[in-house]
Amino acid sequence: MRIRPEKVAHLMRREVADILETRLRDPRLTTTVTVTDVQVTHDLSFARIYVTMMGERESRAAGMAALQHAAGFVRRELGDRLGLREVPEVRFLYDESLDHGQRVEELLKKIERGEKVEDEETE
Repeated sequence: MRIRPEKVAHLMRREVADILETRLRDPRLTTTVTVTDVQVTHDLSFARIYVTMMGERESRAAGMAALQHAAGFVRRELGDRLGLREVPEVRFLYDESLDHGQRVEELLKKIERGEKVEDEETE
């Protein structure tokens, strides 16, 4: 029986969120980490885990470094929880879609108020 990558991704998203919340202890993670998406390759060998976290760019960079350092631990925990014969290699990526959405919202509010909107490339 073949396990669908979408099902594994859904299960991984739930379990990784729980692992990050309850099992991972790293002083570099100073804020809550939210798992926004998980994408698994068709052969289940690799998983991209998209996360967001609040805070300044420096604290997010430290948090991402902590997550990359903990990837092996998370993978081992997933193996215990999911019962897969082979657990996908895990890579954490920062999900910038929320940042982009917030920037668009700010620009729309400026336009609504009649303020001048600067092009990011010229700033």
